[in-house]
Amino acid sequence: MLDGQSSWNLHFTQNALLILLTLFFLPIDSFILFLAYASHILTRQNAARRSIRRSAGFRPRTILVTGVGMSKGLALARAFYQAGHNVIGADFEPHGVPVSGRFSVVLKKFYALPKPNEWEGSTYYIQDLLRIVRRERVDLWVSCSGVASAVEDGEAMEVIEKRSDCKAIQFDVKTTATLHEKHSFIQHTMSLGLPAPETYDVTSRTAVHKVLNRTKDKKYIMKSVGVDDASRGDMTLLPRRTISATYQHLSRIPISDRRPWVLQQYIKGEEYCTHALVVQGEVKAFVACPSLELLMHYEALPPTSSLSTAMLKFTSEFVARSGKHMTGHLSFDFLVQETVTEKGLEKTLYPIECNPRAHTAVVLFNGQSQEIAKAYLTAVASEMNGAGSGHSTGIVTPHQPARYYWVGHDLVSLVLLPLLQLLLFRLSVSTFIRDCYTFLQHVLFWKDGTFELWDPLPWWWLYHVYWPGQFLACILQRRKWSRINVSTTKMFEC
Repeated sequence: MLDGQSSWNLHFTQNALLILLTLFFLPIDSFILFLAYASHILTRQNAARRSIRRSAGFRPRTILVTGVGMSKGLALARAFYQAGHNVIGADFEPHGVPVSGRFSVVLKKFYALPKPNEWEGSTYYIQDLLRIVRRERVDLWVSCSGVASAVEDGEAMEVIEKRSDCKAIQFDVKTTATLHEKHSFIQHTMSLGLPAPETYDVTSRTAVHKVLNRTKDKKYIMKSVGVDDASRGDMTLLPRRTISATYQHLSRIPISDRRPWVLQQYIKGEEYCTHALVVQGEVKAFVACPSLELLMHYEALPPTSSLSTAMLKFTSEFVARSGKHMTGHLSFDFLVQETVTEKGLEKTLYPIECNPRAHTAVVLFNGQSQEIAKAYLTAVASEMNGAGSGHSTGIVTPHQPARYYWVGHDLVSLVLLPLLQLLLFRLSVSTFIRDCYTFLQHVLFWKDGTFELWDPLPWWWLYHVYWPGQFLACILQRRKWSRINVSTTKMFEC
């Protein structure tokens, strides 16, 4: 894997080879696209939607979904469409490359949004969102934007709900800012009387050393406050084996009052993530699944499992103690610590981060369009009837969900990169065969997070226009990156 220290020639070669890879698979993927459209023409794919819209008393709502270029936004837009509603899509389009969700059949209309930046702020972004809401007479705005615009979405929510009749699935500025930042989230969690790992705000190396010297029996991880792609994957445990190694590691970290960090207690255990829909202080939908630092494979935990039940309980307690004002998406990252006691094996949940926005795990609700749409629409007027409105009963959880992967990611990570390592004698033949077998299993028995037989163009566009466009932009602008997340279209620059 390349990083910021890798030469520009290597980064250029990486981008060029990936563009060539998309060209190599263009004929077969175009053939798949043709077959999907042929299947759509020959079958009645929209029969269920038409039946819902013709049902007595049904009132279709107009729903704006931002972030449709990402799998999570596209999945929700498809769910609302299948439940009979009118869907408007919007998203940023980095470097002028159209996002894949723009071409989904579920969108009545798509709008490109200006991205908030440090020079112009969020003014134009909020103005455009408000203009869309008024022009399209939007009833509900479902924010599925990324980490870079989290607080700005909170600002937009306050403006939109004040200046229009539209309701928003988005926390306000104060709540978003508190949950978005690692240190303030932990402080808030502890103030609610809920468990959390030790976390310290640090703005100097001296402050880090003070904590490490005070608690020598524990290990810690440094995490940057805010968005920092270059350091995100650094999971170095502190202190190191020697004092000099600790000093050497800290000397490479750009820490200051302007670039604060948090020092968080290291919890050894399995990692899990959750996605919850919260409306007026109540959890309306919930899913939990195993997690990784860069999660690209989604498999839901059974809703009745002890771990899923415990994480739902924590989420419900967190929401209830935070107040009835909460409406938005709430996602936690948990570590599960196992301790041997006299009574047996004891598991303790520790929330390590919170994402006050939609999580890609929302794709695990695919196939439950009407249930999930009802859950979201509890945020708007309650005087509604029919299949796509009114109050939902209980908390929506996935029913026998498929397991999800992204074929582009797996092709590179499980086939091509292992093949390169094999040719360089850095990987055994048995490991390469195992990786290829895993890839084959995913293709045959898992489901791609973007592809739908009745809506195939976003999948084709993602791999043959969007990503090649981003790689070309990196070449022209001499930008370096270390990893990409295919599902969120996130490129980790370095």
